[in-house]
Amino acid sequence: MSKIGPRWAKMQSDEELMSKVAEGDLTAFEQLVSRHQGSAWNAAFRLVGDLHAAEDISQEAFLRILRAARRYQPTAAFRTYLYRIITRLCRDYRRKAFPSLCQNPDAKAGQIPYPEACVAAREEHLAVQDAIASLPVKQREAIILRYYERLSYDEIAEIMGSSSKGVERLLARGRAALTTLLRGTLG
Repeated sequence: MSKIGPRWAKMQSDEELMSKVAEGDLTAFEQLVSRHQGSAWNAAFRLVGDLHAAEDISQEAFLRILRAARRYQPTAAFRTYLYRIITRLCRDYRRKAFPSLCQNPDAKAGQIPYPEACVAAREEHLAVQDAIASLPVKQREAIILRYYERLSYDEIAEIMGSSSKGVERLLARGRAALTTLLRGTLG
């Protein structure tokens, strides 16, 4: 007896889902959103530093993907395509407003049991976020995409319209600047 049904069906790639979205399949679009909404929001938050703006940006990114579904060509991974849209939306947002990177989206209630440790962790987080925020835009984007979103050099290069070697140089300069900025703050 064969196992038939979605439970045992092969999980479709993002690119296969986008092909279905291009044909008008909104269920496929819902699957893409479900897979990527958390990482889209995280990337947007880290790039703009504003909780509400990150929500708006990630939603706008998915709306743009839906509107452009018929024109989508899988020349790069869907994730790269998504991050390129998010990065551009964040650049547009930053041109209009300069929010403070002062909230921690990763903190969970009860994660740090002692108030002193919580205060120290919060201060460290704020120092790192302030240091990242002070980097030039391209370095900041490369640092966030590499170390927070865990993208490869090639993926970052595709998103930023650069070469892998260019990304490598941006990351090296960004790390050096962060080391200098945080040396005095964090010891």
